[in-house]
Order: sequence, then C-alpha cells, then structure tokens
Amino acid sequence: MTELAPNSVLPARRDAITLTTADGLTLVGELALPESGEPSATLVLLHPNPTGGGMMDSHLYRKAAWRLPALANVAVLRFNTRGTTSAAGTSEGTYDKGVAEGLDLAAALKFASERGLPHIWLVGWSFGTDVVLMHGNVDPVEGAVLLSPPLMWSAESDLENWARTGRPLVALVPELDDYLKPDEAAARFAVVPQCEVIDIPECKHLWVGEKFVRIAWNEVVKRVRPDLEQLSWTWDGPIQKWDDLAGRMV
Repeated sequence: MTELAPNSVLPARRDAITLTTADGLTLVGELALPESGEPSATLVLLHPNPTGGGMMDSHLYRKAAWRLPALANVAVLRFNTRGTTSAAGTSEGTYDKGVAEGLDLAAALKFASERGLPHIWLVGWSFGTDVVLMHGNVDPVEGAVLLSPPLMWSAESDLENWARTGRPLVALVPELDDYLKPDEAAARFAVVPQCEVIDIPECKHLWVGEKFVRIAWNEVVKRVRPDLEQLSWTWDGPIQKWDDLAGRMV
C-alpha cells in the first residue's frame, strides 16, 4: 500500500463536460466517475469566490476529483460558475455575487439527474457555501456540507428555509477562519436545528495542508457514504502524479 501524496491522482473515468444554464450560458466542468461500475453517491462542488481566485481547480476540489472516485466510489461533479476561469476553460457570463449562480447550480443538478447520478449531495466552499444556502435546498439534493461558510451573501431567510425542509446540513468551520469562527457559526446556524457545526482545530479558511484536506473529505464521506468506515489514504494500485509546473500528469 502506498501513502497518498498531495499530487497523487488515482484511477477514474474523467470527462470534460459543459453545462447549459436557463439563461443560455455555457459552463465548463468535469465529471469524475469510479473507474468501473456505478457510483454509490454523487458530490456536486461549488467553488470559492472567483474574484479571489476560486475555481473548479481550487485545491480541495481538485484533490476530491483525483481521489474520491477510487477511494469512496463516488462521482465528483465540479464546474466553473459564470465568469470563472481555470485550466479547463472559462465559463460564459459574469460573476453575480451568488444570485445568478443559482442558475449555474440548477444546470449542474439537471445534468446530474439526466445522467442518473445517485444520492446527490452538495459541497460548498467559502462563496460556494452561500450559493448552496441560497439555491441548493431543492430536490434531488439529499444534503449539503459547507466548508468555511462566511454567511456573507446568503440571508437569514435562506437558513430558515433549510430549517423548514429539514434537509441535512453540515458546517465545517475552521478554528482560525478569517470570516466566521466556530462560536459565531454555532450562533448563526442555530436557526437550523438539523445543522451540525463542527469546529476544525488549527485549520484556516483555505484548508491548506494535506492534514486538513483529509479531514475535510473524511467528514464529507461520512455523510454521503455512511456505510463506509473512515477513508484509508493509501492505495494499492496504479498512481499518477500531477506536475503543476508542466500542467500535466507525470
């Protein structure tokens, strides 16, 4: 068994995809599936704020697509919201502070449903958590996990709506977050009785470091694959490595 490194890429079926929004925009993205068979669950990822460099390749999300199809047998759907650029390309449209991004999320959910992807959960990070809170409390979403929620663009009414539906909600809040710390998050999310607020000691808003990457995805997988034991971050099989300088596998 080989211990995974930060740039480890495990086997999967990875396809570049495009999403079409209700207002006629084309968004770029990727669907990563287990190498064989059908996925047991699906993660739809909403990235951090593109005005601060957030995109579908932000490190937590890139590592989810590299690892989780193999480690947890889940599908990982990530995409650039409107006006966002990554190595995969640029999505059409203009950043809209989480408002029109609801149409982007709707397009991703439509794609996932049409592909027959099972047990869809949302994962938002930073700005992406507000998009989830504002627009993600809809079928076929089974629940959502929020990484570093700032509660900056969403409103109290969005939280009240989650409370009314009872849809599962988990907030992973870094102890050293720049925007919303655990005690503040517990008070703000108290309006949602089913929301678990989990303090992540020593962690910062950007979840930098392999230790925190593993904590984040362990907590997510607990919810979407409750039948699994905690992930093993080792692999007995082929492993590729991503070279950031070359921009390709090596």
